[in-house]
Amino acid sequence: MNCYYLNLRKIKIFGLILSFIFTFSLPLKANEGNSNINSNIENMSVCKTDLKQKIDNILNQEKLRRSHWGILVKTLDKQTTLYDLNSQKYFIPASNIKLLTTAAALIKYDSNYQIKTPVYSSESSPNLTVLKVIGQGDPTLNSQQLETLAQQLKRKGIQHIENLIVEDTSFNDQIINSTWEWEDIQFYYATSVNSLILNENAVVLILTPQKLGEKLTMEWSDPIAAKQWTVNNQTITGEQDSHYSVSINRNFEKPLLTITGSLASNSEPDPFGMAVVNPGKYFLDSLKFYLEREGINVVNSDVIYDDGKIENLEKIIEISSSPLQEIITKANQESNNLYAESLLNLLVDNTLENSAIDNLKAILTQLGLDPNLYHLKDGSGLSRHNLATPEALVNLLTLMEQTPKAKMYRDSLAVGGINGTLKNRFKETIIEGKIQGKTGTLSGSSSLSGYIEPTNYEQLAFSIMVNQSDLPASELRNIIDQIIIYLGHLKQC
Repeated sequence: MNCYYLNLRKIKIFGLILSFIFTFSLPLKANEGNSNINSNIENMSVCKTDLKQKIDNILNQEKLRRSHWGILVKTLDKQTTLYDLNSQKYFIPASNIKLLTTAAALIKYDSNYQIKTPVYSSESSPNLTVLKVIGQGDPTLNSQQLETLAQQLKRKGIQHIENLIVEDTSFNDQIINSTWEWEDIQFYYATSVNSLILNENAVVLILTPQKLGEKLTMEWSDPIAAKQWTVNNQTITGEQDSHYSVSINRNFEKPLLTITGSLASNSEPDPFGMAVVNPGKYFLDSLKFYLEREGINVVNSDVIYDDGKIENLEKIIEISSSPLQEIITKANQESNNLYAESLLNLLVDNTLENSAIDNLKAILTQLGLDPNLYHLKDGSGLSRHNLATPEALVNLLTLMEQTPKAKMYRDSLAVGGINGTLKNRFKETIIEGKIQGKTGTLSGSSSLSGYIEPTNYEQLAFSIMVNQSDLPASELRNIIDQIIIYLGHLKQC
């Protein structure tokens, strides 16, 4: 189970909920906890010849002896190895997989590339026999854009639509990855990945305490998405400052959520980011809502799959996504799984002879990355079936630095102490603002790979991964950060 993401439900967003009803923007982001760097480490100089011993001393702690660590540190220019531990062994890299996905997408497409969602119609205003939207996998589509589409159609004089059709084409055989954990897929970070994505296929459920002994009240950020869930509310409001025990469980035979547990009466509202059950239907119902709100009558509406027929239809509008650079940046800096999976789907070719992962490997192999150094089951890193060596990630970082898109790739990464999942790490240290990296967290696993600019040494590429640990994610991150601080203090001596 992805405990790290589940803990994000505690983020307090109630003040933003009202704005989600029609202009949804999911606020639950992967923002990692504060670093707790040992002050002795922060004030220390590290000679190149002493680096191995210092890192070994950290890893030789009794509490780490049963964990599986892999580390590779190289100079970026000459690829001189400064530290190597199990760098050619496989690890579960978690969200470090996004480094591979985003690199391949950036190589294949221009950074200004936009995904275009076409809208087709038959006849002309005021009456249409057919209005058809064909999904292309744009992860940035939101309710505001559907509202704008409805307004554009109204300005064109359209008053009546006999058949509203949305085509939710598939990129592969499944919209939910079969290797993801069942406990994850009810939540926003493991939503379905289809071609008609709306509001990141997620909806926020807010639980609010009432009087002692009463059930928690429920409020959804989007009533259209909420209609797809049936909720069995077995919660209770507890005494002031009582133990938090709220839990949400999904019935996989039907869209039923059972919510149990207690929330203290003096607690703030508790938000949960939930997955939309049927994204295609959600898109259809939302579009119909905005059309009818503009006074456009819709008689019939339906979701179809893999039809592709546009004979006798005219393209009247295109909805453009954010530029690819922004999508890649959100995937890396915020560790957005849906964005990463959508980028992977962009690698599917028109022939469908090869899978997106096959094409990703082909792109990165042409770049110079050995395909035997990694094994993929998704594009986000949520699957525990993904494998990668520290060598694979360091080599990728080094190879990308040699391409014309090096700056774009670097700029997509989180910056220590500044933004993204590294915003609260490395603050007030020697490398604040000097480390660009990709984090990764699953239960028992933590990783960080990226670039460092030490004050008194040349630039480095690094990858640190730990698996099979029983320590909390926060403690694993702190250990990784101590190693990174050593790298920041590196000197030739």
